[in-house]
Amino acid sequence: MSGAAAIGVVGLGEAGSAIAADLVATGATVRGWDPVASVPDGVKVAAGAPDAAAGTEVVLSANSAAAALEVADSVAPALVEGQVFADLNTAAPALKREIAERIAGTGALFADVALIAPVPGHGLSTPALVSGSGAARFAAVLAPLGMPVTEVGAEPGAAAARKLARSVFAKGLAAAIGEALAAAERLGFEDWLYEDLARSLENADPALLQRLIEGSRLHAARRVEEMAAAVAMLEEAGVKPRIAAASEAWLRSLAESEVASQ
Repeated sequence: MSGAAAIGVVGLGEAGSAIAADLVATGATVRGWDPVASVPDGVKVAAGAPDAAAGTEVVLSANSAAAALEVADSVAPALVEGQVFADLNTAAPALKREIAERIAGTGALFADVALIAPVPGHGLSTPALVSGSGAARFAAVLAPLGMPVTEVGAEPGAAAARKLARSVFAKGLAAAIGEALAAAERLGFEDWLYEDLARSLENADPALLQRLIEGSRLHAARRVEEMAAAVAMLEEAGVKPRIAAASEAWLRSLAESEVASQ
């Protein structure tokens, strides 16, 4: 691996520190800054966010959506033409576009980076989607160092949109499982349901996805009644039916759309 890469990391929390440490292990020169977190071994301590960007090819912002714009604004005066400012925060596409606009005036390139697996345990090897004017340059620098990078277009926010759409499924699935198990616990069959759900996930295949999509459309009217019964059961058990009620409403909209199209 090349030891010539110079990377700045602003934000050394759980994700930023793991990536920074792995970058050091590749032989890259890493400058890091965080107002509260400690700097991993081998990372050169910067005097501030702008200083972390000095002399680097790529600057990684690994903070939070709430702080993303503030970090971009603080780093922007230190950026130079050809440098890449990469925002790794989980944020809405609109915020990514706003950050890109702030960076555009500096002559630097912008990379909207969406990390699509947990960073702890993966570090630099966390799979990433990247879009924006700096997507190709980001991939050219980070991929040889060990980050699996997939370019998804030149539009800032394109990577973020893919991640968040995926999050609707992943976090929605977790919420549905949590609500179902909460009801099962109240009703006395939590172990049975846990084992049944585990088998369902273990046996899942691409055909299941298609059955869920088509089955919901074809049987929406009947399933509205099923989920209305589920909502009533959860309410009786003292479990707030957030996911069950949302599922009922979604199925009802499918059923109404099917009737309107006939």
